[in-house]
Amino acid sequence: MNGSVNTMRFAFGRNWQRFVARNFSEKRLAAAQRRLLGFLERSALDGLDMLDIGCGSGIHSYAALKSGARRIHSFDYDPNSVSATCFLRDRAGRPQNWTVDRGDVLDENYLKSLGKWSFVYSWGVLHHTGDVWQAIRTAQSAVADGGLFFIALYSADVQPLKEYWLEVKQRYNKSNDLEKQRMVWWYIWRHGMQGSIYRAPQVIRQIVSYRYQRGMNYFTDVRDWLGGWPMEYTADQDVVDLLEGTYGFRLINVTTGQACSEFLFERSGPRAHRTNVKDMVARKVADSISV
Repeated sequence: MNGSVNTMRFAFGRNWQRFVARNFSEKRLAAAQRRLLGFLERSALDGLDMLDIGCGSGIHSYAALKSGARRIHSFDYDPNSVSATCFLRDRAGRPQNWTVDRGDVLDENYLKSLGKWSFVYSWGVLHHTGDVWQAIRTAQSAVADGGLFFIALYSADVQPLKEYWLEVKQRYNKSNDLEKQRMVWWYIWRHGMQGSIYRAPQVIRQIVSYRYQRGMNYFTDVRDWLGGWPMEYTADQDVVDLLEGTYGFRLINVTTGQACSEFLFERSGPRAHRTNVKDMVARKVADSISV
């Protein structure tokens, strides 16, 4: 992940290194590819140049490569995430059109040095920088005219226990390794199984099927959720209002209701009206029912 705040920080990169070493597979890569193309509503990324901001494990950069992206640049603030992504790039045969670097999304000069991109991607990253709104502003500056901007942010709209979870995250990062492991199982027992042993089969099914959700791993994401610090929430409509009202984007797809809301924008110039997120979600639901 990215960010330049000099405060307590979760070891995102070590978590991703563990993931690629222990859990990466071609099936997970295929799942990540399906999820990426599905939200973009495209069959391939032919002709698109992808900037992966906060590349983490590198699996989504790899998925973009497999989907035909013309050029990919992946960067992350955490050097261990850079190493994890380089591991997958090596596995892909070190293609010349995929570069990996250490960089900070809050560094405006670094973003300017990268130029403009037809597809800028940042999933679950910008809210971990220590300044989510500045991170959004800087990230959008890399999107070319007519380009796509795909971001996912922790939503304030669906989390009634915001202060509680912020406290949990700080406690996790202050704990030793044994205490952190106990907190993982506490989370699974309390929030996965809801304190009932009878829910164990359901959680086991979720763990097994998790690889098909963006190609991720259940335990990797639990550690990321518990430890993800720094951390900020954003209201869905505030994100859309900023990007549409100030930076000339148009919201073309959105998914809400989960911990992270996903947004797909297109830079299309000044807009005459504001997109209402709830109305767009309601239309998507109605369309899915009518099909």
